[in-house]
Amino acid sequence: MLKRYDRQRDILNLLEPNQTRAIADIAKALSVSEETIRRELRVMEEAGTIVRLHGAVRLPPQEIEGPFDLRMQKNVAGKTRIAEAVVKFISDGDTLFLDSGSTSCFVAKALGEHRQLKIITNSLAVAQAVRKDRGHTLFLAGGELNEAYQAFSDRHAQDFLAGFRPSLSVLTVGAVNLEHGLMDHSPSEAIMSRIAYSTASRVLLAVDHGKFGRIGLVHTASLNEVDILVTDADLSPAFQDAFSHAEVVIA
Repeated sequence: MLKRYDRQRDILNLLEPNQTRAIADIAKALSVSEETIRRELRVMEEAGTIVRLHGAVRLPPQEIEGPFDLRMQKNVAGKTRIAEAVVKFISDGDTLFLDSGSTSCFVAKALGEHRQLKIITNSLAVAQAVRKDRGHTLFLAGGELNEAYQAFSDRHAQDFLAGFRPSLSVLTVGAVNLEHGLMDHSPSEAIMSRIAYSTASRVLLAVDHGKFGRIGLVHTASLNEVDILVTDADLSPAFQDAFSHAEVVIA
């Protein structure tokens, strides 16, 4: 039997922006009953991943954080401090996943002294930032390029990532919300993050202070799935309590 996130991923991959699809069509495409699809859709609707209609379903209105090059210019000082703190958790020879967030690109640039890493990523920018003279092995997920994110996050990329077992996943996020947990602005990027959470030995969340208290489009994970939190400003008492289970580093 498929794991729940696998079936939800398959449902998302059948949907196109600004189009509806009948529940019966989805059930037929996935060779399961309509009731099985409805159960998954109820969960996905609560997470904000899809919008249910009468007998059909569609994606929410597309939201993105803005072009990647623009995001690379925001809070450069904070992201640099975060990256310098993140790389202290990485040892030579580790296998790590770096996601498509701009902060992950700063982390890749901060790996200058590390050697013999196995780096998995779906980000073109991260791949380009990895030094070529340190003996690293780079695994780049492929598929259809998402221009806004300069990354790959379609079904091909998801299947590629699911085959790895990184010792550490370094993940970014669109929003950190006390009620809704970790959230992203892209359903496909959220799926990539969920795969990374489920396959990594440890998860490090690298997030600048501006993401706390926001709400995103799609739920990615609960706060208690984070092992290490690295950020650039002190947490409020409420967020300190919410991340009391994790190792917290203020860069």
